[in-house]
Amino acid sequence: MSSKVKTQSMISSQYQRENQLLAVWKRLRTNPGAVVGLIILCALILIMVYSVLFISYEEITVINSKNRFAPPSAEYPFGTDEMGRDLMKRIFYGSRYSLAVAFGSVFIGMVVGIFFGSIAGFFGGWVDNLIMRIADIMSSIPGTLLGMVIVTILGANLINLLIAVGVASIAGFIRMARASVLTVKSNEYVESARAIGMSELRIIFTQVVPNSLSPLIVTATARMATSVLSAAGLSFLGFGITAPKPEWGALISGSRAFLNYAPHLCYFPGLFIMLMAFACALLGDGLRDALDPKLKK
Repeated sequence: MSSKVKTQSMISSQYQRENQLLAVWKRLRTNPGAVVGLIILCALILIMVYSVLFISYEEITVINSKNRFAPPSAEYPFGTDEMGRDLMKRIFYGSRYSLAVAFGSVFIGMVVGIFFGSIAGFFGGWVDNLIMRIADIMSSIPGTLLGMVIVTILGANLINLLIAVGVASIAGFIRMARASVLTVKSNEYVESARAIGMSELRIIFTQVVPNSLSPLIVTATARMATSVLSAAGLSFLGFGITAPKPEWGALISGSRAFLNYAPHLCYFPGLFIMLMAFACALLGDGLRDALDPKLKK
């Protein structure tokens, strides 16, 4: 009999979660800004997939001196660069770096931040003080400066750029996770889990964290926009992905000398950076309203 009740309870909770997800999706798709952001983000992901499948590295590095600084045209929609290379293909190829940084760095910051922020909020006391003071120290260091130091120590490549941008976002996720845990740790289901003998860590990561993810998801989406800009800034300064790899920030950095007579070399990479940041910001606002409609005015 108890197993039957347990099965019914599991089915009921699963049905409730599905209804909640459906309700969130319905609210999200009625938000025009969120829909626009989602469309732009999906388009950028499709461009990245297209570049992986159909654009080779050799193709974007072939030098054609006859087509140097060609303006946008039917043959070259984004024009060509100082070596006659197709700028559109280079931007499309570079999307894999920028999107990898956007998703990868946020994943690093979110995983580490949720782990330590949840422990700080749940246990409190000296553990909370220690973790939050470390977070304060990390927050006091400008993200770009911290990224420059990390890349200088580890070297300039994609993995190290992911780490540099991700580490800069950890403190924000720690604070958000701590605040979210503090709001749910005194709920009845936490006391029930403790009463049946669950360990503290199991309670945190099976009961508390799953019920405090909504603000963290919104924070992660908004942080993606900041990560793209941070990665582009580091590459622009020479501390990220460097030439000849066509990361968007590196493309802008390499075209500064030609801005007067070939402005398209800066405009199009900058446009893609702007679109990525804009899409993430719109989607983050939409998710905030969809996950917690009480916040919407």
